[in-house]
Amino acid sequence: MKKLFLLIVFFGITSTGFCQLKSRTFEEVDSLQQIEKRKIIVFIHTNWCQFCQRMKTTTFKNQETIEKLNTNFYFIDFNTEEKRDITFNNQIFKYKPLGNNVGVHELALQLGTISNQIIYPVLCVLNEKNEIILQYSNYLSPKDFNLLLEKLKE
Repeated sequence: MKKLFLLIVFFGITSTGFCQLKSRTFEEVDSLQQIEKRKIIVFIHTNWCQFCQRMKTTTFKNQETIEKLNTNFYFIDFNTEEKRDITFNNQIFKYKPLGNNVGVHELALQLGTISNQIIYPVLCVLNEKNEIILQYSNYLSPKDFNLLLEKLKE
């Protein structure tokens, strides 16, 4: 009986307490939009950006944020230094080297450029037709990000 109780507690904790954020690719989202239309949240970041890494370890680990993103949106975690070609919205986007081991992806530039520059991290929100409806370039705490998600659900 004690083993059964521990097993139930373990599965209860793992199914609710360790909910994972579902990150999609651009290609997956193209297909998923055919099944269910949702807004797309694109988190554009780099490995060297401190605020980007902070959002990954705080905002995107928050259980409320994870539940809202998984339930209501398609989420794409996009490293701007991604080197593979990406097909999205019937276009092919490529990585553009800028020097020795430095570069930026064309799609990151298209989605993340605000006032002729890209400052990380960038949140880009696309509507169901893949049109940009919001761009935000700054760190967002879990609380502020959840408020934004509530407004975007409407």
